[in-house]
Amino acid sequence: MFKRFFAVTSLVMIVSLLVGCGPKQPAKASFEDCPKPEVFCVGLVTDVGKIDDKSFNQSTWEGVVQAEKELGALVKYIETTDSKDYDKNIAQFADAGFDVIVTVGFALGEATQAAGKKYPNVKFIGVDQFQAPGTEVPNVVGLVFPEDQSGFLAGALAAMMSKTGKIGAVLGTDAVPPVWRFGEGYRAGAKYINPNIEVNVVYHNDVGFDKTFTDPEWGKTTALSMIDKGVDVVFGAGGKTGNGALLGCAERGVMAIGVDTDQYYTVPEAQKVLLTSAMKLLTPGTFELIKMAKEGKFPQGGNYVGAAGLAPYHEFEDDVPPEVKAKIQEIDKALKDGTLQTGVPPAKPE
Repeated sequence: MFKRFFAVTSLVMIVSLLVGCGPKQPAKASFEDCPKPEVFCVGLVTDVGKIDDKSFNQSTWEGVVQAEKELGALVKYIETTDSKDYDKNIAQFADAGFDVIVTVGFALGEATQAAGKKYPNVKFIGVDQFQAPGTEVPNVVGLVFPEDQSGFLAGALAAMMSKTGKIGAVLGTDAVPPVWRFGEGYRAGAKYINPNIEVNVVYHNDVGFDKTFTDPEWGKTTALSMIDKGVDVVFGAGGKTGNGALLGCAERGVMAIGVDTDQYYTVPEAQKVLLTSAMKLLTPGTFELIKMAKEGKFPQGGNYVGAAGLAPYHEFEDDVPPEVKAKIQEIDKALKDGTLQTGVPPAKPE
């Protein structure tokens, strides 16, 4: 009798442990199940850029995909084609019961905050959307980065690698603070190394938001124009527009610097000329915030500061002198511990 009781009790305990350790998300959950508490859904809304921009949007989406793989999340994205649709696109996910909504880009900041107030039970991650003190919404967190620091490092490296004393940067609109901080950080870093260096920084301000980051032809022709004037290192930052600058450098065999992610892997056509990339660690930053939301540890509004820095030198590993590598490491350490400041404010002065 005792043995039978023990066997039954043991079986119950084993089943209980298996149930307790098993995934909470139903194996065959669909997006229609998102309102259910046991189903974890994450949606991403882009700005007018595309999800496959090989840079900003793509790196953020990879953080969402990581949540699918590691957290069992159901994930989906919407590519915005018209800025008038920000509210509508965000609402599609919120009304469908999604737990976390990631909105990508400075331009979606206002719509994200409005949605946060309208849907207090949804967690919002606003990438590159600084939450100014006094304006915070409890369920909205801005994922921000020290772009000025990675830009500063890129500029310092460009200045030390340039043989002509002329370097350039081809960027999206400076109306977007992170883009402006990349560009001015680049300028400051170059001047830190060589006060007399010629730095040609060009922003794509002559078009609307729907074009500034999706214009590879302009990016390429602008880079080629710089190269014709003696520039021998070009920083391309601004989605597909910046990618165009990298391709221009590849065409002429001139050193290039990518942005946001390690573009050695995302723009293989430019591998032979890609010196490094000024990175914002978008993928891990996005994933960490999603994970916090799932675990009930999501910050109470405000900003979450992600990491930034330079990508490996890859094919230039043997071409970058040891003293240059050492100087970049020294600058990086000083920027991180605060003993060196870039002098670049949070946004372009009006």
